[in-house]
Amino acid sequence: MEEEMLIAFDSTQQALRAEMLLEYAEIEIDIFPTPKEITAGCAISIQFFASALNGVRTLIAEQNVEIRGIYGKDKNGYVLVAGGGE
Repeated sequence: MEEEMLIAFDSTQQALRAEMLLEYAEIEIDIFPTPKEITAGCAISIQFFASALNGVRTLIAEQNVEIRGIYGKDKNGYVLVAGGGE
C-alpha cells in the first residue's frame, strides 16, 4: 500500500484553489479533515499519494499556493515534510 501524505492550509480559499489546480493536473487527491495534531487555520486538508509529491510541490510553487505544510505519517503521527512557501 502506498504512503499517503497531506497538505494543510491556513485558509479555505487556498485549499479550494489547490484542489482545483491538483485535479486539473490530474493528480489523484481526496479532501480530508485536518488532523487535530496539525495546527492549521483551515479544517480542510488535501490527501495524496507520496508518489505524487514532486508534482504537488512543483504545482504549489509555480502557482504560489499558500500552504501551512506538507505532512507525511509515521508511527508517531504526522511529520512535517515541507513547510509553507516552497
